[in-house]
Amino acid sequence: MGHDLSIAGRLFLTNALFIIAMTVFVGTAAFVDARDRSFVEAKNRMLAVATSIADSPMVLAAARSDDPTGILQPYALRVTADGGLDFITIMAPDRTRWTHPTASEIGRPYIGTVRQALAGEPFSEVTTGTLGPSVRAIVPVTDEQGAVLGLVAVGVTTSNLSIALSARLPAVLAVALILLAAGTLASWIIGRYLSRVTLGWGPEQLAQLFVYYDSVLHSVREGLVLVDLSGKVVLYNDQAARLLGAPARSHARPSSRPGARASVAAALSLDRLDLPPGLGALLRSGRAAVDEIHLTDTRVLVVSQRPALLPGVRRNQQTPMGWVATIRDHTDLQNLGSELQSTRTLSDALRAQTHEHANRLHTIVSLMELGRGAEALDFATKDLEFSQKLTDDMTNSVDEPVLSALLMGKFAQASELGVLLSVEAAGSLSDFGLSAQDLVTVVGNLVDNALDAAAGGDAPRTVHLAVSATGDAVAIEVADSGPGVAPEAVTDILQRGYSTKEPGAYGRGLGLALVRQTVKRLGGNLSITRRVGAVFTVTLPHQGPPGPVAATEPARAQPTGVAHD
Repeated sequence: MGHDLSIAGRLFLTNALFIIAMTVFVGTAAFVDARDRSFVEAKNRMLAVATSIADSPMVLAAARSDDPTGILQPYALRVTADGGLDFITIMAPDRTRWTHPTASEIGRPYIGTVRQALAGEPFSEVTTGTLGPSVRAIVPVTDEQGAVLGLVAVGVTTSNLSIALSARLPAVLAVALILLAAGTLASWIIGRYLSRVTLGWGPEQLAQLFVYYDSVLHSVREGLVLVDLSGKVVLYNDQAARLLGAPARSHARPSSRPGARASVAAALSLDRLDLPPGLGALLRSGRAAVDEIHLTDTRVLVVSQRPALLPGVRRNQQTPMGWVATIRDHTDLQNLGSELQSTRTLSDALRAQTHEHANRLHTIVSLMELGRGAEALDFATKDLEFSQKLTDDMTNSVDEPVLSALLMGKFAQASELGVLLSVEAAGSLSDFGLSAQDLVTVVGNLVDNALDAAAGGDAPRTVHLAVSATGDAVAIEVADSGPGVAPEAVTDILQRGYSTKEPGAYGRGLGLALVRQTVKRLGGNLSITRRVGAVFTVTLPHQGPPGPVAATEPARAQPTGVAHD
């Protein structure tokens, strides 16, 4: 059987051969059974006829007469014709025939076995006589004392039996042909179905594809999830299991044990996976999606989804068999983006400071050119004192160097936006085990969001950052003078993230989502209230190893601010 033959073709061919073999077997068995039954029926009929003749008083009287042939020959010929028999031979105990269908055989010895009949026992046999092979019965003719006075042999030739049996052959053949036609039709219907569901591929090709696809599933770096129409995950790879927290899949390996069968994992319900509401709704809906961003407790996932359709058929003519979703982990990339954004903030701060220093340097040079040296010196001194005071205030207020550098950049950014940014700090952040990256993510995104909100609001435009470190928690509060957040939108903001950027802007909706993700991962709380504008409050518990509790320090610096010149 060729390897290029499909499963449907192999099934049809195998089933057709099986049906033909079964038809031949059943037909032969039916023919042999009919033949055996015909012989048995013939023996029983011959025995009944012979017994009736032997019991006739006329036959007994003729056996005692001087001319048995004259009495019995006409009788035997009449009964032979009426009973549809081939011969009735009535003979003396010494085998001498008294009757025979052929008159020349009368008086000659009977050919066949008579020993049992001479002993008084009727019997039947198949033997060859003057008329050829025949089925016959021999019954003794006895008197009142049981003495055997003659023998009656009644028979029918096997050729006549074969003719009668041949009359039954059309019925047997008809049954065989009906069986063959029904089996062939059933094979064709099943073959069409298998051809459709297997796309006409053979078992070797399907096995090869299974091995290839399973290898691809285990080696691809993206998460791959196949969801059926009932919302159950029927297939996923190792990366998807890692990203979604699903049970790990095992490699499909062929077994060398005879009779071993590959096991198929049961479908996994989406309800058993701890998925974010947005991601779970996407996988259940089957909605087409391209590069949608979803956040779990610890990861930033980019998800694309499309329907699973049969190849080679137009999309508008198909019903999806399910949905295929690809999942990419952008957590590290987003972290790098946050670090890059922090670097851009510092770069923008340096650019703004360079611009301001260039303006002030031009002012000093111009004053000196005008011969007003004393005023130039006074202007330079005050500018130096202001810059140094800002740096000292930030360094003294926030003891985390990276966060201080970030806020210095935010001051420059606020200055360009015409927003007054003020910072108030209490306590020390160094004792809480918070990483600089987490602080930059939380504070940087909250301040950026507040600056955008305040810049779009009415004057006076202000943003206030308060950082308070107590014995067991750090509280970060960012308040702005913007339009605030509607109470009914607070739940959506905490679930999906929020942005004051225009629709389609880069990073839209990720800032607050990343803050929420970081706060949840650190075991903290994020709340949104309203004062003048929106107030975002983050509370983070102690993250480092337990140590002596530091006393709460008073505010080490008064609120500092930079307004637009």
